[in-house]
Amino acid sequence: MRWLWTPAWIARHVAMVVLVVGFLGLGWWQISRAAAGNSLSWGYAVEWPIFAGFVIYVWWREVRLARRNAEAAAEPPADPADTAAVEPPPAATIGSRPAVRRPVRVARVPVDAALGDDADLAAYNDYLSWLNANPGARPGDYPG
Repeated sequence: MRWLWTPAWIARHVAMVVLVVGFLGLGWWQISRAAAGNSLSWGYAVEWPIFAGFVIYVWWREVRLARRNAEAAAEPPADPADTAAVEPPPAATIGSRPAVRRPVRVARVPVDAALGDDADLAAYNDYLSWLNANPGARPGDYPG
């Protein structure tokens, strides 16, 4: 447990204590304001202790993660005969970024109007073709 007393961890412990005490103090201050008649302060009186709880949760999670890393580093290396039986993942997935591929281009093939059986659809497509051919025209200028 010596890794918990390095300068970086001492700074983390101190920051956690300062934040928790500060957040709980701000919560107590909001309770006193709410008791004096400020109804908005009731929300803040609940919010500050939640922030303090979140700081404690993050600190606890970081301590657990560091402990797991320390235990993994302290374990002796596995027997080489045992590790040869396990296949390593492909080299492309170890620390590499996914390949960026070019977008697929799709050729647009116009549909022949004679193939369509719907006269309303053909008239609407003619109207859209006219609008496309005359970009400055308004829909009311359509001669059809």
